[in-house]
Amino acid sequence: MKFRKLFAAAALAILACAALTLAAQKNSSSVLTQDKGKLTIKLGGQIVGHEDFEIAPSGAGWRAKGTADIKPPEGVASKISGTLTLEPNGAPISYEWSAQAEKTNGAHIVFANGVAKITLEMQGARPFEQTLSFNTPLVAVLDNNLYHQYAVLARVYDWSKRGAQSFPVLIPQELTPGTITVESAGSASAEGKSYEGLKVTTSDLEILLLLDNNHRLMRLEVPAAKVSVIRD
Repeated sequence: MKFRKLFAAAALAILACAALTLAAQKNSSSVLTQDKGKLTIKLGGQIVGHEDFEIAPSGAGWRAKGTADIKPPEGVASKISGTLTLEPNGAPISYEWSAQAEKTNGAHIVFANGVAKITLEMQGARPFEQTLSFNTPLVAVLDNNLYHQYAVLARVYDWSKRGAQSFPVLIPQELTPGTITVESAGSASAEGKSYEGLKVTTSDLEILLLLDNNHRLMRLEVPAAKVSVIRD
């Protein structure tokens, strides 16, 4: 009986090691890499908020999580949080979003086979449900107030091909699908430092991502909106 118990324990240990090895192999083949940091958000040169974020392995996939405190010069302060779970190739699995200001709003989004099922919850109102269809599972989720998600986008961009690459995009607060174009902008500089530039173009904005040699997000500039996001 003791031998059987020892054998069973050894078998479980082997299976656990095999599972950990398989998960490590899956994550090592991912386009994503671990990252953690703080961002300072500026509007017109004035600090209006801060964001803490972490991108890390989670099971066989990844999780990108961030929390931002926004205090605009005019208007109500708010706290926004979002948790995005991802496949190793950067395709979204789910997204949880919440914003606390005068009222608390949030959304839960589940992605499967290029379809996003959204449940929007607004304080004082009944939950609203909507389904959006995309032509690919590889959808960019870009929250209005969480800039670390552009760090995920910089990883999903295929640097071996470079050139202009288009992605369907979902902005959770707008509940409408769109398209963005991402293109390498070559070398760029800001405040005396050199970066790798990545240009993101939407239907009404041009966003410049400034990355280090490992393609980590260091700065984000939206000239038309006078917004700058800087890694601390």
